[in-house]
Amino acid sequence: MEEEYIRIISITTIRIISWGLIFILVRRIFSSYSFDFSTRIVSTLHATIAVTLATLSIQDWSCPVCPIASTSSLRQMETLAFSLSYMIYDLICSHFDQVLSIDNAVHHSVCILGFVAGLFYQKCGSEMVAAIWITEISSPFLHLREILKEIGCRDTDLNLAADVFFATIFSVARMVGGPYLVYVTIPADNPILIKVMGLGLQLVSAFYKLLKMMRYKFIKRSMSTKKST
Repeated sequence: MEEEYIRIISITTIRIISWGLIFILVRRIFSSYSFDFSTRIVSTLHATIAVTLATLSIQDWSCPVCPIASTSSLRQMETLAFSLSYMIYDLICSHFDQVLSIDNAVHHSVCILGFVAGLFYQKCGSEMVAAIWITEISSPFLHLREILKEIGCRDTDLNLAADVFFATIFSVARMVGGPYLVYVTIPADNPILIKVMGLGLQLVSAFYKLLKMMRYKFIKRSMSTKKST
């Protein structure tokens, strides 16, 4: 057991460093674009790989979140460790941005605690991997929307398509998959910390995206008002 924890810690540490190196490379390649542009490219890479790993770790396609409250498989543990390393990297990286986002820090902190709890207990792997799938499946389109705007594709058909894909996938995943996952996780025989973090992860992830979009709209509206006056 102790050897397994040491292995997970070692892998996670190496991956945190790897994410940092990837960001530095992306930042160097796209130096003419903003800091946020580079972070979104790295975030898109994480979301794509995380969804792929989560899909590959499904044990029963007739019931993707089964077996409930079971011991996590090695592939599920590796998937959790992969996303844990990204969340730690991104939380650190956000401190180097000009504007420190409180909602981003809260979101990442809850995710990190949830992943650590899942890795510590080595249970609830199916449910937590499903949570990763649900929360990350719409992320590439969320980032694509902003990336397209920065490269000059604002108000284009391509940007509209990204908006539609994001809204559709986000709504189905969070409004259907999210509540169902909470429904099967809470009554199951999981440690209380897993239940609390699972519920918190779902709620914070959903509200985080909505609050982030609302804040962007309010800031944009405020800047437009100032310019007009």
